[in-house]
Amino acid sequence: MQDTKRQINFDQRLYARLRKLAEHRDHGTPDEVAIFDYIYGVLHCRAYRETYADLLKADFPRIPWPASADEFWHVSTRGETLRKLHLMEPTAVGAASYPFEGDGDNVVGTIGKNTYRDGKVWINKNQYFADVPQLAWNFYMGGYQPAQKWLKDRKDRALKFDDVRHYQRIIKVLAETDRVMSEIDMTLEPV
Repeated sequence: MQDTKRQINFDQRLYARLRKLAEHRDHGTPDEVAIFDYIYGVLHCRAYRETYADLLKADFPRIPWPASADEFWHVSTRGETLRKLHLMEPTAVGAASYPFEGDGDNVVGTIGKNTYRDGKVWINKNQYFADVPQLAWNFYMGGYQPAQKWLKDRKDRALKFDDVRHYQRIIKVLAETDRVMSEIDMTLEPV
C-alpha cells in the first residue's frame, strides 16, 4: 500500500529558518504549501528573472530569503494565485470569454505569423477566437508559447466543444499570469 501522506521535502534547517523569517502577526507561521507558493511566486517575479537570468540558464534557481514577513506573504499570496491558475482550478480561472466565432468545420489549419490579427486568433480562414490579448498570444512559459503551441499540436483536427472551452481557459490563464507576475514585487540583492 502506498503512503499518501504529504511529506515535506525541504532541508529541515532551511525550512525552519524560512518559517521563522516569515512568521507574521496576521498570517501566522507558514506551512509547507505557503512556502511552496513563495518559491513559485519568486520564480515568476520579473525582477528575479531579470536579475538572475544568466544564473538561471546554467544552474538550479537560488531562492532568496524574504526581506520581511510582509514580503514573504506578498510573494506567497501571488504564488498561490499562479499555482491555482496553472493547475487550471475553475475558481481561480473563472469565466473565460474570448468567443469562438465564424462558420465552418472547426478544423485547425496552419498556425503561423498571420494567425493572430487585430485581437483575433484565426484557426482557419473562417473561424477565430475574438478579443484575445496579444500578450496572451505571445506569452512564453519556459521555451514555448502555449497559446500557439496548443493550436499547432491540433493542426488538421476539428475542435470539439470541450477543446474550444479549454483553449479559452488557456488564454485566460496566460492573461492572468501576466497580470499577477506584474504585481510581484520583492527586494533582490544584485549578483
